[in-house]
Amino acid sequence: MKLTLRDLAEKLGCHLLGDSSITVTSVSSLQSATSDSVVFVEDAQYLDAALRSSAAAVIAGEFGSASPSKPILISPQPRLAFARAARLLRDPDRHRAIHPSAIVPASAEIGKNVAIGPRAVIGERVKVGDETTIGSGAVIGDGAVIGSHCRLDPNVTVYPGTALGDRVIVQAGAVLGSEGFGYVRDSQTGRYEQSPQIGHLAIEDDVEIGANSTVDRGALDETRIRRGTKIDNLVHVGHNVQIGENVVIAAQTGLSGSVTIANNVIIGGQVGIADHVRIEEGAILGAQCGIPTKKVIRGKGVVFWGTPARPIREYLKELAFLSRSARKER
Repeated sequence: MKLTLRDLAEKLGCHLLGDSSITVTSVSSLQSATSDSVVFVEDAQYLDAALRSSAAAVIAGEFGSASPSKPILISPQPRLAFARAARLLRDPDRHRAIHPSAIVPASAEIGKNVAIGPRAVIGERVKVGDETTIGSGAVIGDGAVIGSHCRLDPNVTVYPGTALGDRVIVQAGAVLGSEGFGYVRDSQTGRYEQSPQIGHLAIEDDVEIGANSTVDRGALDETRIRRGTKIDNLVHVGHNVQIGENVVIAAQTGLSGSVTIANNVIIGGQVGIADHVRIEEGAILGAQCGIPTKKVIRGKGVVFWGTPARPIREYLKELAFLSRSARKER
């Protein structure tokens, strides 16, 4: 994809200093910059290095307007503008078609300009929105709904009845809408029998789910992931979980059944959350936190750490106390 700096600045809402006719085709790091790439800096101390690089242009904050020896795109959020530039300059998918080996029944409703890869299987009465891409080997169960401009990578499995909104990205190997882990123990025999797992899964617009992550459907009602949430690779979301808007969950985190995550929560890697926990808006869970059953975590902007999780200041005080106690005993 090629854009002039004039067009790029207009699309990004940046103020451009320098030659607006220069054409760029990609984004890059400072080290790998070329004469047709764009780089960014968030800190004035790196501006000189960016200007000395081979890049065609630099995205920078207001500090970049002082010495524009090459074109500068001024943005209040350089990293965000750089991310958006990467999407704008990405090569378009010119090979949008339904592969002959894909299985698409007559009852499926397929939108305009949809791409379906080799050996993908589309179930009965599935609905797929415009401009959506379904990768090779993906399986979409009966009655599932996939919105417009979605991207489902190879070998994604979407169970029957699951609903995805618009612009949802699901990376390779993810499983959406599988049965939850719910069992009832027979007190006479000691054996476990599965409790009903007949609910559904709803994923709202602009959600992204990483490779090999799994999201269970509701037991009787629904599991729901709300707009704008981003889930990393190898994350498990149990049945009946409710995740709010713009939540970020890092890799290898596990959410047990009936957990509620409010809006704008940040969850680090390898966090373990037991059943019926509630994480209130804006809380930040550091890596490897452990949250016991039915615990409520409150504190917008507060970082929690440890097992059981508590505010990091409290956690560090406890570590300091233990360290002093250990020294006294020597």
